[in-house]
Amino acid sequence: MSNPATVIITGASSGVGLYATEALVRRGWHVVMACRDVNKAASAAESLGLSAEQVSPMQIDLGSLASVRSFVVAVAQQKITFDALVCNAAIYLPRLQEPQRSPEGFEISVATNHLGHFLLANLLLEPLRNSRRSPPRLITLGTVTANSEEFGGKVPIPAPANLGDLQGLEDGFQAPIAMIDGKAFKAGKAYKDSKLCNMIMSREMHRRYHDSTGIVFNTLYPGCVADTALFRETPKAFQKIFPWFQKNITKGYVSQSLAGERVAQAVADPGFETSGVHWSWGNRQKAGREAFSQPLSNQATDPSRGQRLWALSERLVGLR
Repeated sequence: MSNPATVIITGASSGVGLYATEALVRRGWHVVMACRDVNKAASAAESLGLSAEQVSPMQIDLGSLASVRSFVVAVAQQKITFDALVCNAAIYLPRLQEPQRSPEGFEISVATNHLGHFLLANLLLEPLRNSRRSPPRLITLGTVTANSEEFGGKVPIPAPANLGDLQGLEDGFQAPIAMIDGKAFKAGKAYKDSKLCNMIMSREMHRRYHDSTGIVFNTLYPGCVADTALFRETPKAFQKIFPWFQKNITKGYVSQSLAGERVAQAVADPGFETSGVHWSWGNRQKAGREAFSQPLSNQATDPSRGQRLWALSERLVGLR
């Protein structure tokens, strides 16, 4: 296909990102696989029968703001035009007792999942706006565990997502500060908080830029993909029990392939052109169920909180 539509997907070397790559290639798209390990990305693509003409692995480490900026420079230098950006990459390190730090000194889950994507999205906003395809889309992976409107967002292990008054960010988010709310470090909560930030920032981008750019800004929860590499740092017993529990008890389990297909729908399909939506297929999976707009918590949708998180994030990543 000449001049296919092109999408950049972060974290495309495994899991949902990899299978979203496959689903979009099937739709005729070219995928820029933005990953930490380009050799792993190339091997993963080859394992699914994807050719070098269909995918382009490119190096990025979302945990490093310098790496994000280098990636954006490389996109410009290679004159890559693209029509969608998928912010998918995430790390989850629930067993940490002490925070790991990014090169800039930020707690690594928030640095990777939120701040890296926040910087990337802002730096790529103008080239995305110039997409040849209408409307261009910026799609972000959310999670049920960060949405207190749903049962999964109320689970107190180790605590529900809660950004407090953003005091940790206000105070610079450097050691000894490791949590957005400025309180004691809880590794699992740091992940949930970072994903709540993702959903807040998507809503804020919609408010700021949809009308002027035409870009569609959405989040989605594709279902519980309980057996991806996201859980590689959990105990081995959890890695066996959790998928079984989701398949047989909660009925929330979806395969990596189905989750990738759902991401591809949000990126490419005509029914997903409304901006400012959090797409969901429900927490108990039912055959043939269509996507619907899932309400988000007040934490995720409050405009004043979104504006303040935006301003603090801008300061931390060096956009102002």
